[in-house]
Amino acid sequence: MRRRQFIVYIAGTAAWPLAARAQQSSNRMPVVGVLWHAGSAEEEEVYLSVLVKAFKDLGYAEGKNIHLDHRFPAENPERFRVLARELVDTKPDVIVAVTWLGAAELKKATETIPTVFVLVSDPVGFGFVQSLAHPGGNMTGLSLMSIDLSGKRLELLKEAVPRLSRAAVLTDVTDPFRDRIVKAYQRSGERLGISLWPVLISKPDDIEPLFAKIAEDHADGVMRGTGSIIFSERARIGAAALAHGLPMMTYIAEEIPYGPLLSYGQDYFDYFRRAAAYVDKILKGAKPADLPVEQPTKLKLVLNRKSAKALGLTFPETLIVSADEVIE
Repeated sequence: MRRRQFIVYIAGTAAWPLAARAQQSSNRMPVVGVLWHAGSAEEEEVYLSVLVKAFKDLGYAEGKNIHLDHRFPAENPERFRVLARELVDTKPDVIVAVTWLGAAELKKATETIPTVFVLVSDPVGFGFVQSLAHPGGNMTGLSLMSIDLSGKRLELLKEAVPRLSRAAVLTDVTDPFRDRIVKAYQRSGERLGISLWPVLISKPDDIEPLFAKIAEDHADGVMRGTGSIIFSERARIGAAALAHGLPMMTYIAEEIPYGPLLSYGQDYFDYFRRAAAYVDKILKGAKPADLPVEQPTKLKLVLNRKSAKALGLTFPETLIVSADEVIE
């Protein structure tokens, strides 16, 4: 689907007329609310298009047997709260919460509407479910392995950058998971002889001065921590890392074209496809309480050879052979 056509399509679905909603209610057309994190369909296109196609592949056609009601909070905590309440008030059949903040606000807003979370670390710790195997409430979905993979990511960056002895961990100041991921990297760093320290980002204008400071502190690399602002500002962050000669490890493959050296982590496209499958099961009668939370079924290693060249690095053959994708 062309970009302009896609945006027009999504804008049309988001502004579904009230009369049409009343009609779909009488026809029992299922409504699925989706609470994203960025400010528009265009900003979310990389994943929104995957989710829309996943529903299509499952046999759902917009306006015929499903309506997707998209909401975009622009990473604003108050907007998350307001839009979560709005979605609950429309009484959809299912709600998809893309991030932990959306899931947290929906947890407060409803205990009855089935909710599927997509990109959430430690859903048990956040209180979204009782356990991964037995969610026990109105929420279920997919769990990220941010902490479990921290050591492996650090090892991979060390393999790509043999001189690595000091690295910064870039995290979003608003993300409640930031301290845990930093400590996980520090524990792994002790084993590998690498010193790591946190660097907090709160707004886009922080990016350039933060990377300048990281370089001044003689870091040999940067580990991507948690936080949605890092993804939203991926172009500026990737450019800043390269400009300051800093090899960067991320865990989101879709950030790689913007400058990070390598990525290792969950296949996010697969996560959105699996989220659609959860919704399908719920619409067919399954209860979230009985649907176990799923963890990654596959992990992706993506290398950026263009960034390696700009940084004066050469990937060892062992990394190239094990990579799922190499960007030239």
